[in-house]
Amino acid sequence: MSTPKTLHAAFAGHVAAALDALEGAGTLPVGLPRGNVTVEPPRDASHGDLSTNAAMVLAKPAGTNPRVLAEALAAELAKLPAVTGTQIAGPGFINLRLSPDTWIAELNAIAALNDDYGRSTMGGGSTVNVEYVSANPTGPMHMGHCRGAVVGDALASLLEWSGHKVIREYYVNDAGGQVDVLARSVHIRYREALGEYVGEIPEGLYPGDYLVPIGKELAGEFGDSYVSAPESDWLIQFRTRAVAAMMVMIRDDLALLGIKHDVFSSEAELQAAGKPAEAEAWLRAQDLVYDGVLEAPKGKTLDDWEPVELPLFRSTKFGDDQDRPIRKSDGNWTYFGADLAYHFQKAETADALVDIWGADHAGTVKRIRAAVAALTEGAGKEIPFEVKLVQMVQLLRGGEPVKMSKRSGNFVTLADVVREVGKDVVRFTMLSRKPEAQMDFDFAKVVEASKDNPVFYVQYANARIASTMRKAAEAGIAASDAALARLGEEELALVKHAAQFPRLVEAAAASREPHRVAFFLYELAGAFHAYWNLGNDQPEKRFIVAQDQELTSARLFLASQIGQIVRNGLAILGVEAVEEM
Repeated sequence: MSTPKTLHAAFAGHVAAALDALEGAGTLPVGLPRGNVTVEPPRDASHGDLSTNAAMVLAKPAGTNPRVLAEALAAELAKLPAVTGTQIAGPGFINLRLSPDTWIAELNAIAALNDDYGRSTMGGGSTVNVEYVSANPTGPMHMGHCRGAVVGDALASLLEWSGHKVIREYYVNDAGGQVDVLARSVHIRYREALGEYVGEIPEGLYPGDYLVPIGKELAGEFGDSYVSAPESDWLIQFRTRAVAAMMVMIRDDLALLGIKHDVFSSEAELQAAGKPAEAEAWLRAQDLVYDGVLEAPKGKTLDDWEPVELPLFRSTKFGDDQDRPIRKSDGNWTYFGADLAYHFQKAETADALVDIWGADHAGTVKRIRAAVAALTEGAGKEIPFEVKLVQMVQLLRGGEPVKMSKRSGNFVTLADVVREVGKDVVRFTMLSRKPEAQMDFDFAKVVEASKDNPVFYVQYANARIASTMRKAAEAGIAASDAALARLGEEELALVKHAAQFPRLVEAAAASREPHRVAFFLYELAGAFHAYWNLGNDQPEKRFIVAQDQELTSARLFLASQIGQIVRNGLAILGVEAVEEM
C-alpha cells in the first residue's frame, strides 16, 4: 500500500512537473538549480491557498522576465484538476486557489497516516548528535538547566520525525576542579555521618543536604578510615563515588521530565584516552595551534603577572578578541581544550552536531565552532556544527520572584517544580517562547485555565474533541468521511490550517527550532476554539447537530483529524494529549 502524499509535498511535485514541462517546451533552460523554489501558504490567506516563488527564483538565471515566466508557469499549473484559480502577484509570485475536494482529500490523508502524519524523510537517515543538559555532576538538576533540557529533547524528537537518526548525548564534566570541590564537600558529610559536628559548610563548598545520603553511605562502607587521612588518600575515591551518585540523581530528575539520553560521555575518560592530545596534533598540523604568551590581563603589570608560554588556538582568525589557551600553565587541559577534543570525538559517529548551551556561554561559540570546523575538515569529514543558546528562566509565584530552596542549598530544584505543576506544563511552557528570549515561569500562570496559558489552551482543544466524540458515541453517531462534501468554508479553513503541519515539521527541523511546533499548535487550537465558539450563538454550527446525523458525522471526522494533528504535535514536544480536563 502506497503512503499518501501530504498536500504541500504533492504540490511541490506539481510545480516541479510544470517546470519540467517548460524545460521541454524550451521556455526554460534545462538544469537550472531549483533548491530555492518554495511552495507555501501565502502570508495573506485572502490571496489564495498556496503560493510559489518559482518564477521569481528562476527568472534571472533563465535570462527572462519574472512575470513572463510566471504567466507560463501559471498556465501549466492551471491545468491541474485541483487548481480552481491562479493569480500572479507582485514581481512574479504565483498564488493558487484549490478546490474543496483537494482539502477533503487532505483530511482523508490525515486519517490514513494517523500517528505518522507530519513525519518526513527529509533527513535521509543522516545521524545528528544533539548534546543537551550536560550540567556539572555536582548536585540535582535545577530550573537553570530545565529550559535547555526541554529544548534539546524536543529538538531530538523533531529531528527523528523529519527522518534523521538522532544520538541524544550528555557530556559529564567529571575532570575539572568542580568535582574535586564535590569530593571535599562529600568528605564533610562523611565526617558528619560519623557523628562529628561540622557546623556551617565552608565557603566555596557545596552546602546542599542532597550530599547527606552519599556521606552516610561512605561512612557505612569505610567507617572512620578517612576521617583524619590526608586528602590524597581519599580524594579520587570520594570524587568517583560522588560523581556516580550525582549522575543517578540527575538521571532521575531528567526522567521526571521524560528525558532519557542515549550516551553519557565522560570528560575524565576522554582525557585518559588521549583525545585532547590528538586534537592538538590536528590543529598544529593546520597551524591553528602555536606556542605563545598571552597578553597581560587588564589592570595587571609584570610585577603581579608572570607571562607563561602556552599552546594557543588561533581564535582571532575566527573573530575572537584574543587567541585562547588549550592547556593551563600546570599542563592540564583548559575547558576549551577538552571541549574541542570532545566535539572531535562526537564527529566520529555523526553527520551533524547540535549543542544546546546556556546563553552565558555565548562568548565561546565562535572559537569552538572554528575549532570543530578545522578538526573535522582536517580529518577529511566536514561536519556541520550548530550551537543553540538558551536564556535563563526566572521563577515567579503570582508575579513575585520565588525564594531559593533551603533544602537544596541555593537553588530551586527541577524535581520540586515538576512535582508541583507536572511534566507537561513544564515542557510546553519551556517551548512557548523562542529559546533566545527571556522567560518568566510563574507558578500561578502556568496552571491557569485560560487562553493566555498555551499548554492549557492546546490540551483543552484535544480534550474538547475527545469529549465531543464521547457525547456523539452516546447518541449513537460515529465519525464518517461519507459526507465530507457537506463541510463548508469555515470547516475547510480548519483543514487548511492543519495541512500546514508536515511542512512546519520540516521547516522547524531544518532551522533546529522545536518551539515552532508549539507555536503552530497554539494557533491551530485557537482556530479550533474559534470555530467551536460559533456554535454558542449558532446551533447549526455545532459539531453535533442532532437533527442532521450526516453533517454531524462529517464534522466529527473533521474534529477527529484536528485532534490527530494536536496529538502528533504534542508527541514531538513530549507532552501528553489529555482527553479530560
